[in-house]
Amino acid sequence: MYYLIVLVLLFVAELFYFRIADRCNIIDKPNERSSHSKVTLRGGGIIFYFGALAYFLTSGFDYSWFMLALTLVTFISFVDDIKSTKQMTRLLFHFSAMALMFYQWGLFSLSWWWIIIALIVCTGIINAYNFMDGINGITGGYSLVILAALAYINKEIIPFVEGDFIYTVLCSVLVFCFFNFRRKAKCFAGDVGSVSIAFILLFLIGKLMIQTGDFSWIVLLSVYGVDSVLTIIHRLMLHENIGLPHRKHLYQIMANELKIPHVMVSSIYMIVQALIIAGYILCLNHGYLYLLGIILILSLIYVYFIRKYFRLHQFA
Repeated sequence: MYYLIVLVLLFVAELFYFRIADRCNIIDKPNERSSHSKVTLRGGGIIFYFGALAYFLTSGFDYSWFMLALTLVTFISFVDDIKSTKQMTRLLFHFSAMALMFYQWGLFSLSWWWIIIALIVCTGIINAYNFMDGINGITGGYSLVILAALAYINKEIIPFVEGDFIYTVLCSVLVFCFFNFRRKAKCFAGDVGSVSIAFILLFLIGKLMIQTGDFSWIVLLSVYGVDSVLTIIHRLMLHENIGLPHRKHLYQIMANELKIPHVMVSSIYMIVQALIIAGYILCLNHGYLYLLGIILILSLIYVYFIRKYFRLHQFA
């Protein structure tokens, strides 16, 4: 009954946001990087924050430092969706938020170099998750797979977080998918959505790693990770400014040049990541070896795909 009530309330909150976005002209206009052609409401992913907030308010204020951190990144990302903010301002908010999350993790009790490594890795993952948000369903669907996996791990393998937190955030992702995981999306996640859900997933995966002392759990983000890193390498090889918009991600070529429906491309990413996670769980005693093998296989698939189809992008 609790989750049904949360689901209904989040659904109503999303509809209320649509009215605000429509009235305030918070929209996503197609540009040279876009994989869509119609003006669509932006920022529907703010519902992820409300999902986390719903847990926070009903749990007796669990994970208060993390919630403050999430509020910071959600706020600056939402402002950026409305009006572009300076990079230094965004970095200030993001680094402050990550410091609060590290405190929630208990990371400051470790050596200083752990903080530096965590800062670099978390910044990279947040940016990668944001860049991968480009077609209908990919952010919501991919996040759904990871959250479902984390819920299973938390219940069946090792408890590392309050289960209600994962399930409540899952409800918010389901609500978003209802409006976004379709041929004609009602809304896009926006920076507020992709950054906030990335931050939530980082918090959960970080807690899992700290609890187990096993960093091979990063396999939960392997599909996005390989696509993002190899796309950056590819663009550097092309002597491009990696800070500028582009449409060279593997999923973008699938959607734009090969004309595969967005929902199908998103489903492929979901299925591949789900299979990888299932395989990892079956090979828990060989986590790092499995992770290395997955990175190698995904990299080979990426290189083969780009070598075969990137010419379509070049002449598009």
